[in-house]
Amino acid sequence: MHIRFFKYQGTGNDFIIIDNRQQSFDKNNAKLIASMCDRRFGIGADGLILLEPHDTADFRMVYFNSDGNESSMCGNGGRCIVQFAMDQSNVKDQAVFEAVDGRHYGLPHERGIALSMNEVSEVQRQDNNWILNTGSPHYVVFTEGVKTADLIAEARRIRYSPGFAKKGINVNLVEAMGENAYYVRTYERGVEDETLSCGTGVTAVAIAAVASGRSANCPVLIQTPGGELEINFDVENQVFRNIRLIGPAQLVFEGNWIW
Repeated sequence: MHIRFFKYQGTGNDFIIIDNRQQSFDKNNAKLIASMCDRRFGIGADGLILLEPHDTADFRMVYFNSDGNESSMCGNGGRCIVQFAMDQSNVKDQAVFEAVDGRHYGLPHERGIALSMNEVSEVQRQDNNWILNTGSPHYVVFTEGVKTADLIAEARRIRYSPGFAKKGINVNLVEAMGENAYYVRTYERGVEDETLSCGTGVTAVAIAAVASGRSANCPVLIQTPGGELEINFDVENQVFRNIRLIGPAQLVFEGNWIW
């Protein structure tokens, strides 16, 4: 069996994208998906995304982590599938799609793709850290020395703690770089490792920065190991609305996977 695929990346967060409008891909085959995402024996990716038909939107986005399991919303993946749809001429000026957490809109931007994210109305404080859901659950730790920190050890201590072990949580270590600017490293559940960037993660960091009083307004600029992302939003009565995740999304290569 030959499977046509496209490899995209957004600030180093990389994805296999498949046009599944004909419903021919076996999305219940976790072994197949994990094999395709394997960096030594497969194509290599942080996740796999299917573009599927939808009755009232341009398409449906179905996202799988590299372990082969369907997962929650992926912000960088959302930007990449919008770019893919535009590259394939499925959409032109704006993409409207349905994801696991609801409807999203993607627009071309001078920085790449601007993606709408769902509003956030609950930001929890735990000690000096922050927990919130931006389409995926995130734990945000403001600290210092992030570039040299042992992210894997620290993140796994949190991710596998009794409160999060069952469903998992993404962990972000954050260091201030100046006014409204931060450096972020993210450990992602499902990947169970550090990724070069995480769209829902940097969105969570930007919101936590404003909620904690570290930043007063937008835009918030986030530097990740894979590149820079910009986050904009409005705040009213501690509800974060009109959230936009902005950054590059690029085709890396395309090919056929033989299974």
